[in-house]
Amino acid sequence: MSVPEPGAELTRRLQTALAHLRDGRLRDAVVEARTSAQAAPFSAEAQQVLGRVLAAAGDADGAERAYRAALALVPGHQTWTLEFAAWLAQNGRLETARDVLAAAPATGPVVTQLGLVSLQLGDTARACNAFERATVLQPASAVAWHGLGNALRASDRLDEASAAFRRATACAPESAGAWINLGVCLRLTGRTRDALECLYRARELGYKGPELHDVINGVLDDSGETDAALIGALDLARAEPEFVQGQETLTQLLLEQGAGASAGVDDDPFATFRDAVDRHPGNVHLRIRFLRMLLGAGRADEVLERIGRSAGHPGSDPVLSWFAGEALGLRGEHAQAEICFAEAHRALCDSPEFLNAYARHALKSGRFDQAGDCAAHALQRDPLNQEAWTHMGTVWRLFDDPRETWLNDYERLVGFVQVDTPPGFSTQSEFLAALGEVLERMHAISRQRVHQSVRNGSQTAGQLFGGDDEVLRATQLALSTTIRRWLASLPQDPRHPFLARRRADIRYKGSWSVRLRASGSHTNHIHDQGWLSSAFYVALPPSVDASPDVGAHAGWIQFGQPARELGLDLPPRRVLQPRQGWLALFPSYVWHGTVPFDDPEARLTIAFDVQPA
Repeated sequence: MSVPEPGAELTRRLQTALAHLRDGRLRDAVVEARTSAQAAPFSAEAQQVLGRVLAAAGDADGAERAYRAALALVPGHQTWTLEFAAWLAQNGRLETARDVLAAAPATGPVVTQLGLVSLQLGDTARACNAFERATVLQPASAVAWHGLGNALRASDRLDEASAAFRRATACAPESAGAWINLGVCLRLTGRTRDALECLYRARELGYKGPELHDVINGVLDDSGETDAALIGALDLARAEPEFVQGQETLTQLLLEQGAGASAGVDDDPFATFRDAVDRHPGNVHLRIRFLRMLLGAGRADEVLERIGRSAGHPGSDPVLSWFAGEALGLRGEHAQAEICFAEAHRALCDSPEFLNAYARHALKSGRFDQAGDCAAHALQRDPLNQEAWTHMGTVWRLFDDPRETWLNDYERLVGFVQVDTPPGFSTQSEFLAALGEVLERMHAISRQRVHQSVRNGSQTAGQLFGGDDEVLRATQLALSTTIRRWLASLPQDPRHPFLARRRADIRYKGSWSVRLRASGSHTNHIHDQGWLSSAFYVALPPSVDASPDVGAHAGWIQFGQPARELGLDLPPRRVLQPRQGWLALFPSYVWHGTVPFDDPEARLTIAFDVQPA
C-alpha cells in the first residue's frame, strides 16, 4: 500500500528527528518525533519514525504502540513490517515477531524473515514452508536458499539441505558461509571429498573463523587422514587457545590416536587443553568443557583437584557440584557424591542432562526410588529423552514393575529379520561379499574410538550412508525397505514412547560400521540420539555362526542388561544369535551389547539410528 506524502513541514521535522537519532542525541530525537506524531496523528510515517526513535531510546511499550499505529494506517507496509519484526526479535519477542510477519502480505523479504524467526523458535516445519515460498518469490535470493538449507538441516533432511546450499552458492558464489554449510552437510552425508572441496573454497574466499579450520580437521579425520587432522588441530589449538571446540577436537584425536609425540605434543592428550585453561582462568566456558572431557576419560582425581582450586566452595556453582559428584562416583565415594548431586539439584532440577547423571548416580549407589524420580522428572521436561526412558525401564525392572515389560517388550519390540538382496546382485552371498570388501577398506583407515562402546575393534568415522558408493547406496535402500516392512507389522499404542512415534517413513540419524576382532565386544549401552537402532550382520566368525553349546553365546547380541559401571546384577532379558544378512532392530533406549568371542576372524556389522520422518 502506498504511503501518503507528508507535508513539507512534517517531512522536515521527521528528518530532524532522524538526524538527532543518527547523532546519538536521543532526548532531542524523542522530543522531535513525539511533537511530529502529535501534530499529525494520522501520519503513518510520523508513527513509524516515532517507533524507531522510541525503540532506540528503550521505550519498548511506546515503540510498539507507534509501530502498530503506523501499520494500522498503512497495513502490510513491507519495510515497516520488517523493521518492527526485527526489533521485536532483537528484544526476545520471537513469537510476536512471527505473528507480525505472518499477518503481512507474503513478499519475498517478509517470508524470508518469517523463516528466520521460525527457525529461531525451533519451528522447523514452518521455517521450511516459509523459506520454500521465499525461494519461489525470489529464486535468485541466496539468503532464502541459505535459510532453506539451514531449516532442512535442522530437520535432518540432509540431501535436500545440500541441494538448497548448492543453490545458495550458485546465487552468491562469494558467500563463504554458504560454502561452509554445504561442506558440513556433505560431511554429514558421508561425502567427505566433496565436503573438503567446499570448505577449502570458503578458506580461499578469505574466511578466517576458527570453526572453519575445526570442521576441516574433522573431515580429514573422517577421511582417514588422521595425521593431517592432528597437525591441523594442534595448529588451531595453539593459535586460538580459547576456541573450545578446537581444544576438544585436538584432545579427542589424541585420545583416539594415542601418544602424540610425533606431532610435537606432550604424551598427555589433555596437555594443550590444560595449558589453555590455566592461561585463561577467566574463561569459565573453557574450564567447564575441559572438566567435562576429563570426566569422560575417567580422570576423577584431576577433576576434583581442579574443582577444589576453584574460587569458593563447589556448592557455589551447581555445575561444579554436579561434576564433583560425578568424579566422586567414579572413585566409588557415593555418600560424598550424593551431597554434591543434592547441592546441584537445587539449581539444575529442570535439566534433563543433569537429571540423567543424577539417575545414574542413584542407580550406582542403590537409591532406586531416587533414580526413578530423576527419570520421571527428566521425561516431564523432555518426553522423547532416550536415556531417561532407559533409566525408567531399569528402575521398573528393579522393582518388578510390569511397566518394564510394556516399555521394552523384548519379544515384540526387538526384531530380527532377513534383508532382501538388493537389485544388481544375483545372490545374498554375492551382495554380502561386495559389501564386506567396501567395509574392510574403510576399516583399514579406522581405529578403536575411545569413547565408543567398541572394545578390541574399529568403528568407521563420519556417516556410512549418503555417499556415492553404489554398494552402500544399494545397502541403504535394502535396509530401508526392511525397516519399513517391520515397522508396519507393529501395533499402535499412543501412550508408548516408541510405538506412538511410528510413521510410514524414516530418516537416518547416523550410520557406521563396526569390525570386532578376537575378544572384541560391544559393552552394554544405548543410543541417546536415536529412536530405532540396529545391527546388520555382514560377516561373522565361525564360533558365532556355529550351533552353540548350552549357555554359550560368544559374539551374540544381548538385550536388557544394564551397563557394567552401574553395578546392577541383572542378566540379559534376551540373547540373539547373529546371522549373516539379517538385521536386528530395537528401540534406541533398550540396553544392548555384544558378548565377547575368541575367533581370529572378524565380526563385521553395520549399525545406524533412525528417527521417524
